[in-house]
Amino acid sequence: MRSHFGLRNAGIAAYALAVSKKSNRIASLIESYRGSDLDAHYLAYFECFNRGLFYEAHDVLEELWLADRRGANGAFYKGLIQLAGAFVHLQKGRLRPAGALLKLGRDNLRNYPGVHERLDVTQALSVIEDWLTRLERTNYSENPLTPETSPKLTLAPA
Repeated sequence: MRSHFGLRNAGIAAYALAVSKKSNRIASLIESYRGSDLDAHYLAYFECFNRGLFYEAHDVLEELWLADRRGANGAFYKGLIQLAGAFVHLQKGRLRPAGALLKLGRDNLRNYPGVHERLDVTQALSVIEDWLTRLERTNYSENPLTPETSPKLTLAPA
């Protein structure tokens, strides 16, 4: 039997179970940061990002951004989401969309001071420039992302 999306019902159930397990893992990760000096979603973003879980990083921070998108940190969170999104595109081999998101992320993050919310924004902007250079050097014909080259972002200690 097929659903109206053309997928077998068993396939949908397996997908829903996989998503549910991932969601539970991410929820557990967020919960582990509750009570910290910074928002648990924000801290979980960096944990996911540094593990190469870029979609999850984007997803976990989106909730925080939605609550503050017009606030003082709205563009900051949006820039971090765009940065993670760029690496989702790289993981999927979509090089030009990755470059476009890197540029959008840069534009949003460059409006913040050198260190903001304990993030070294200058270093994050340097990461963006480095990856744009890697993409542009080959005119977007070679994907520079490998598990060994996956970027990392660090927060300053509290």
